Amino acid sequence: MSRKLPLADGETSRTACARALIRAGVEEKTGEVLTAAALTERVGWCADLIAGMTSALLIERWNTSEVDTLASGVDAGGRKLPSNAWMALRRLGWTASAPDGVKVNDRIVRMAQEQAGRVLRSVKWRADLAAGVLATWPADPKKRTAAEWDRVRGAIPGGEYLPSSIIRSRTRQIVSFERKHSRLPANVFELEPAPRVARMLLLAACDGQQATIERCDDGHRALLRLQLPIRPDPRKYAHWTWVACPITLPPTIPADAVIHLPTLRIAGGKTRADLAYTHPVPQTKRTGHTVALGVDWGLGTLLSAGTARLHDNGQITALGCGTQFRARGVLAKQYRLRRISERLHAKSDHYQRLTDPALDAKAALLAEEIRRVSERRSNLNDALARAAARWTVDQAVAAGATVIYLEDLRSMEAGGMGRTHNTRLSQTVRGQIADRIRHLAAEVGIAVVTVPARNTSKHCPHCLSPLRHRKAPDRPTTSGWKWAICPGCGWQGDRDQGAWRRIAARGLTHQTKTLLDRASGAMVIRSIADELEAKAVITAGKINRTDRSKTGPTRPHTNRLAPRRREVPSPAARPCGPAGQRPEGHAPTDRTRLPRAAHRHQDMTTISTPTTGHRPRGAALGAGFHLHAHASPPKWAEPTPDTRSRMGALS
Repeated sequence: MSRKLPLADGETSRTACARALIRAGVEEKTGEVLTAAALTERVGWCADLIAGMTSALLIERWNTSEVDTLASGVDAGGRKLPSNAWMALRRLGWTASAPDGVKVNDRIVRMAQEQAGRVLRSVKWRADLAAGVLATWPADPKKRTAAEWDRVRGAIPGGEYLPSSIIRSRTRQIVSFERKHSRLPANVFELEPAPRVARMLLLAACDGQQATIERCDDGHRALLRLQLPIRPDPRKYAHWTWVACPITLPPTIPADAVIHLPTLRIAGGKTRADLAYTHPVPQTKRTGHTVALGVDWGLGTLLSAGTARLHDNGQITALGCGTQFRARGVLAKQYRLRRISERLHAKSDHYQRLTDPALDAKAALLAEEIRRVSERRSNLNDALARAAARWTVDQAVAAGATVIYLEDLRSMEAGGMGRTHNTRLSQTVRGQIADRIRHLAAEVGIAVVTVPARNTSKHCPHCLSPLRHRKAPDRPTTSGWKWAICPGCGWQGDRDQGAWRRIAARGLTHQTKTLLDRASGAMVIRSIADELEAKAVITAGKINRTDRSKTGPTRPHTNRLAPRRREVPSPAARPCGPAGQRPEGHAPTDRTRLPRAAHRHQDMTTISTPTTGHRPRGAALGAGFHLHAHASPPKWAEPTPDTRSRMGALS
């Protein structure tokens, strides 16, 4: 089957992966039907041979010089290394050999080299990260100064945009090594041992002499042919025979897709195939968007989203009050499994400290229980990520949006909200949900762009005034974090509902600054991060707003001196709760710390129109978590007539 995919104007090719189960096989030479168990056994023998060869090659090349040589991209003669890992390793002379007395063909060696080459290439980033942290080791590893943060970011390639949590986690790993060995590690290869090798067959590194795949005429099935050993230690080539495996293609693979050789894995005593396929999809655009979906992360409400439109005059209008994706039941189960896992790990550590041989049986039983709980947590996170991503893309499709602007909080480390909330926020699968959103949005030609999250929940979406965050709408004097009240224009609502407006407006305005991250392949907006620092310039005690573009019509005002803060505020002038407390996000009003405009974007007017009546996929049958998706147009969250009059005429 030809791998060339015909494309029409405005289309591009996209390679995705789907998983299928191989239930049986047929021995081509004898016509014997292999059961699922027999086929899994033979695939396991081949995977064990490849894993042993790969492990030996990794141990041999697990050092700084060899990894740097592979990452340089050129061989000893100065020629460019091939993109395929197995070809690059052969150009460098790094070979893998089978155990003594075992006969394998060259394609089996290719799969071992391909797997080892991918691991060695991926460790380069971790090696540079660890080297940068070690070269700029701080005086106090628990708390770096501003100068030390600048030095460590300068020592790491791409450290300017690297999340601080990654540097802190690597620092904690080095501190643990130092506590155990009373010295710092030399590099990441001393810090981390050679990784375990997965039992799998990378058939993509092979050609027709080892494996072939062809799609059947009905379009719903495919035939995979590959050579497998008939014994765990094949002594001659006759011990390798051709096996034909019919595969039922998943319904997610389009009829016009070109399928490629899969990767075979053994999971749960069954053989599973990761089928790669290439199919045409609409081409996404970085700029030129007029309708966008802004998405904000939350805690109890996992996602808050809404649509905004960019008009020809530069005004940005919010279409409706937005919607929310709530999965409280799933999150409650997730938190319960986390607490169970923590207790099991604590008990396991206690058994290890006792070092009593009589507890070995209990420790083994406990380890199995930990594995099962971890698997349940992983499956629950996968299901939650799929449902949240499907809901987000459905909202964009229903609103006719061509881009999804997503708040960049993948590596956020929560703090200041209590032990329970901090843990829940830090363990939310944001990165996994973002990857799923990109995967699903690419199928319908919708771009996904991450924007800086700074000040999206702090300032009013209409006038950019610092919001006063309160406990609830009926408790306007109790400090909290869920409800927001603007002292300037009077807007009030859920802080997440205001945040998605800011995210959408920020993305639509800064479309020309959308970049493609080479490391992850995702679209990001990074260049406005520096502008967030210099929006309000203090000159001679006055606020000179060099950029006053915002989310609402400009109210008449004059530059004036900031009011002097009182020594002891009176009860009448204390709307923020107890004495000495300010709600989260409320900036002090002294001369040294003045409220700043958050970002440069255009006027945005909220129109209280009904949300779309689109029903997400699967909602009619009650499938997935879509039963937890709610529209949120509370009456008290809509702008009052007085507020509307101050905001100007609605477009």
